[in-house]
Amino acid sequence: MLKVWGRRSSFNVQKVMWLVGELGLAHEHIDAGGDFGGLDAPAYLAMNPHGRVPVIQDGDATVWESHAILRYLAARHGAGRFWSDDPAARARVDGWMDWSQTALQPDFLIGVFWGFFRTPEDERNWPVIRSALARCVVDFEKLERLLEGRSFLLGEELSLADITAGTSLYRYFELEIDRPHLPLVERWYRTLRQRAAYREHVMIPFDELRGRLLDR
Repeated sequence: MLKVWGRRSSFNVQKVMWLVGELGLAHEHIDAGGDFGGLDAPAYLAMNPHGRVPVIQDGDATVWESHAILRYLAARHGAGRFWSDDPAARARVDGWMDWSQTALQPDFLIGVFWGFFRTPEDERNWPVIRSALARCVVDFEKLERLLEGRSFLLGEELSLADITAGTSLYRYFELEIDRPHLPLVERWYRTLRQRAAYREHVMIPFDELRGRLLDR
């Protein structure tokens, strides 16, 4: 059986668990990291020498790093869904996955979520937070244009591009921050909220992380 290590409130774990849910894979979820600890145990470091979550074991395969896990699961269990077998179509998905990890995630998760929500109120650096919010506006405006005439980022079917970028939406729309009106992004978010796997694995209350600067 597939095994997944990581705490449920971890952003990167949520990406993986969302895909596990979409694929309907039988699995065992093992809490690790944060208050659960265990990331510095020799057995865990043997699976992931970086001591981070998530990590999966699928038979003889051990995979770490969330986007590597997503690609592995889609390739092994997705039968062409989520990550196409066609190299050209796959490259389009890869481009937006990489953009999500190198642009959207740093701007929102680090700049806004960490800078605003996970930082104690009296320690917040508001010029830095406002700069990150402005970059997020630019990021989501790109997605707004991408969504014109389609239900999901790259067409009418959910792909790994949606999973890597869409995991941000629950926190983005729940935070007490100023957001521009982007009707297509908002419609996309409503569409994702209708998916059982998204509701189960991404729409998880995160108040436990308020004002907690330690990496959990």
